[in-house]
Amino acid sequence: MEKSLADIQREVDAYISQFKEGYFSPLSMLARMSEEVGELAREVNHQFGEKPKKADEADNSIELELGDILFITVCFANSLGIDLTEAHNRVMHKFNTRDAGRWTLKNTD
Repeated sequence: MEKSLADIQREVDAYISQFKEGYFSPLSMLARMSEEVGELAREVNHQFGEKPKKADEADNSIELELGDILFITVCFANSLGIDLTEAHNRVMHKFNTRDAGRWTLKNTD
């Protein structure tokens, strides 16, 4: 089932709302996001870099690490009342205007 960003934000909020602790503070979420990005970097390095996994290392994946980053990003946005669909639209507008001529377009013949 395909979900919109709004669906994902509501799903994460419903999950977090069942706990008394609620969302972490912005500073704690930023630290958690940094940890998750580090875990993604480790997985990318294992798969595409020169550092193979040790035999006893956990079997994580780039997909799972990106999922963790998405989850904490949604938590961060929800805690600050940010609509990620609107944030995405604003970023795409910026890229489509400010960076419109920055990259070489593929030949569309």
